[in-house]
Amino acid sequence: MNKFRTSALLAALLATPMLAQATTDSDQLQQEINALKKQNKMIMERMDASMDMMESKKSAEGHGSKGKTTIGGYGELHYNNLNGKGGAADNKEIDFHRFVMLFGHEFSKDIRFFSELELEHTLAGDGTIGKNGDNKPGEIELEQAYIEFDLNKTMRAKGGLFLVPVGIINETHEPNTFYGTERNPVEKNIIPATWWEAGAALSGEISKGLSYDLALTSGLDLSGNNNKIRDGRRKVASAPADSPMLTGRLKYTGVPGLELATTVASISDYTQGLGTKNAATMIEAHAVYNSGAFGLRALYASWDVDGKTTGYDEQSGWYIEPSYKISPKLGVFARYNKYDNQAGTGGPGNSEKTQSDIGMNYWPHEDVVIKVDYQTQDNANNQDQNGFNIGIGYQF
Repeated sequence: MNKFRTSALLAALLATPMLAQATTDSDQLQQEINALKKQNKMIMERMDASMDMMESKKSAEGHGSKGKTTIGGYGELHYNNLNGKGGAADNKEIDFHRFVMLFGHEFSKDIRFFSELELEHTLAGDGTIGKNGDNKPGEIELEQAYIEFDLNKTMRAKGGLFLVPVGIINETHEPNTFYGTERNPVEKNIIPATWWEAGAALSGEISKGLSYDLALTSGLDLSGNNNKIRDGRRKVASAPADSPMLTGRLKYTGVPGLELATTVASISDYTQGLGTKNAATMIEAHAVYNSGAFGLRALYASWDVDGKTTGYDEQSGWYIEPSYKISPKLGVFARYNKYDNQAGTGGPGNSEKTQSDIGMNYWPHEDVVIKVDYQTQDNANNQDQNGFNIGIGYQF
C-alpha cells in the first residue's frame, strides 16, 4: 500500500468518530429547533388568546364607548308554610320570588348610568299553568333606569326612573341586607316598598354626616277603588302624570353605626285628574343603629289622604326590630309590627294588624344568606296567618 492510500485510510478512520459525533450533534440541534418552534407556537397561541380576552373585556366594559360597564344582581327563593285562621287562607307554597339583574355604566368620572330589571315569581305573560289552571303570577319590571351627574364634590343630580328616597328597605332591599324571609309588612303596605317613580332628583351633603334628597316625580294613583297605598303604585307604566309628587328627605349619619332619617312626600291630586281633586301626604321617620354584634331598627310611617272614606283617609304603621350577631355568620332577630290601612274616620274598627317575627339569618358568605323565621299574627278581625318561612338569597 503506497503512502497516499495509507494516509487517506488513516484519515478516514480518524474522521469516522468525528462524523458520527457531527451527525449526533445535528440531530440534537434539529430536536432543539423543533422544540423551540413548538414553544414559540404555544407562546403565540397564548398571546392571541390574551388579545382576544382583552378585546372581549374591552367590548364588555366599553360597549364601543369610553367608560366602564358593570353587571350585578340579586335574587331570593321563599318557602312559606302558614296556616290561616278566622277566614284567612292557608299559604303553603314555594316561590322564586324575584330574579334581578343590575346594569350600570360609567361614562366619565362625573356621569354614570344605573338600572335594575326584575322578574318576579318566575313566569309572566298570558295563559295559565298547572292542573288548576292558575294564572301566571309573575311580572317583568324595570325598577330603576337613571342617569346621575356629579355637579360638584357635595351635590349630585339624577333623572329617569329611580327608587323613592324613603324608609329603610326601599332603596336597600337585597336579601342579605335585612332579617326575615319576607320584607317587613309595615314598609310593604304603608310606604309602600318597593316603590319607584320617574322624574328628577337632587342629592347632597349639608355638613359632615347630614345629607338631603329632593325629588320631583310621578306619583300615586288613588282614583276609583285604589284605596290602599300599595294599590296606588303605577310603576311608571303609561302612568297618568297630571299631578307630580314632591319628596324630601333629611338623613343623619354623623355617628358611626347610626342612621336617623325623615321623609315627607306630598301630592296635590292623587286622582291624577281622574276624579275630585284631593291631596295626600306621607310622613316617615326611622332609626338604624349597629354597635358591635347588636343591631336595632325602628320605623314609623303615616299617610293623610284627603277625601277617602271608610277609614282609608289615614293609613299608618310602625315596627321595631332588635337583632344580635352570635358570630359574623349567624344572627338572630325579633320584630314587632303594627299597621292599619283603614285607621281613619269611618274605618271598620277592626282593621289593625299586628305581626310578631322571630328568626335567624346564616351567611355562609357575606353576599349569600339562608333565613328561617316564625311569624304570629294577632289581627283585630281574627284573620291570622301563623307559621314559618324559609328563604335563600344572594347578591353579586
